[in-house]
Amino acid sequence: MTPRRVLLLLLTSLLFLAGAGQAQAAGYRYWSFWDRAGDHWTYATQGPSTTRPADGDVQGFRFAVSEDSGDATRPRGAADFASICARTPVKEGSKRVALVLDFGTAADAPSGERPPAARTACARVAPDATAADALAAVARPLRYDSNALLCAIAGYPRTGCGEQMSESGGDGRDSGPSVGLIAGVAAVAALGGAAAWQARRRRHA
Repeated sequence: MTPRRVLLLLLTSLLFLAGAGQAQAAGYRYWSFWDRAGDHWTYATQGPSTTRPADGDVQGFRFAVSEDSGDATRPRGAADFASICARTPVKEGSKRVALVLDFGTAADAPSGERPPAARTACARVAPDATAADALAAVARPLRYDSNALLCAIAGYPRTGCGEQMSESGGDGRDSGPSVGLIAGVAAVAALGGAAAWQARRRRHA
């Protein structure tokens, strides 16, 4: 193997390893929004500020670290309108929306915070109210960012809003090459050195 081919092998392998290291960063910590249809959850196609649920609808919010809507974690527990709104009678000129609020697990919580217990609530709101209106009626304080992204429900979490996370649960900032990347680079370097040594032996044989 010529020194030029050794160098090409090294560069190709390093690019591959660097790409693998970058791919480790994944996921965002945020509140996802869900519709309940029958006995299963469906990721909402609109945000809570534009969704206008009907009387008898069940909607859920789940705090977790997810890559995207296809990877998002669903709210836990049974969600039944009849049981959630059993003590909220029908009232003329209003509608009732059942809400499931799942604050997630300790693994998904921001550093120094503990998720509250999951709970349900029945919001009685105006007929034209949105899901955000229903949420505000039963789970204040809410917090939004400048782009109207829902950041906190009932004050949780205290800080942060949709921040990117690493697979290890960090805040997504570059913390340097991973152990696997360093080991891979060392292995490639050793391979290249051995190939170059063999090439020199053949030239001097």
